[in-house]
Amino acid sequence: MLSQDTIAQLAAELAEADRAKSVIPRITARHPEATVEDAYAVQGVWRDSQIAAGRRLVGRKIGLTSKAMQQATGITEPDYGVMFDDTVYRSGAEIPAADFSNVRIEVELAFVLKDPLEGPDCSLEDALAAIDYAVPALEVLNSHIELEGRTIVDTISDNAAYGAMVLGEVHKRPDEIDLRWVPGLLFKNGEIEETGVAAGVLNHPATGVAWLANKFHQHGARLEAGEIILAGSFTRPMWVQAGDSVLCDYGPMGTITCRFV
Repeated sequence: MLSQDTIAQLAAELAEADRAKSVIPRITARHPEATVEDAYAVQGVWRDSQIAAGRRLVGRKIGLTSKAMQQATGITEPDYGVMFDDTVYRSGAEIPAADFSNVRIEVELAFVLKDPLEGPDCSLEDALAAIDYAVPALEVLNSHIELEGRTIVDTISDNAAYGAMVLGEVHKRPDEIDLRWVPGLLFKNGEIEETGVAAGVLNHPATGVAWLANKFHQHGARLEAGEIILAGSFTRPMWVQAGDSVLCDYGPMGTITCRFV
């Protein structure tokens, strides 16, 4: 276990890397003894510092929930991070590429909760009952720790590599659509790059919401009504840079577009 001083130092390094749009050396290269709990402690100190600075938490992201993402990263355990109000874009947005490091796009579904959700035995059915609606979403990955050789500890410490999300305009209640079969066709500059269906996320994208509620229970917390839960990608991440235009076609749930400038 890392000391509180070390945890605070690492959180400060990540905050500075976020401000400077830079990358720091791997935490696990410097502290091979660091555990997953240490990583969430680092993330928690960073999160609290952001809230103290005036940012407003609007939801949570879940990552590494699909085989596509696990194979892309070499990490097999899901993780989670926090999302702030100033990271939410709408379809059609122009996004400054320079605001992020190691910029990539993922295809996901997001869920907005109408009721609180609490473990320890939360099921998929419980999650679906607590969800107000699903909405298509693109996640912008933002990695402040060098990518080569990183582990789950590095990723969690870095707020699960979350940078921003772009929300679509079509909302569907869980009883209005078979969420497992929502498609994603991801295009960059008019050329198709990735495809997938939402069942690639734990066989149902809302399963991740139940997983997160149970994980939170271990820390004496719960998911609250009104929170946005980004459920994890069902395609591999796609690299983007300034000048790239992105479109994702979600079939019956519409399209999302954005452009990096």
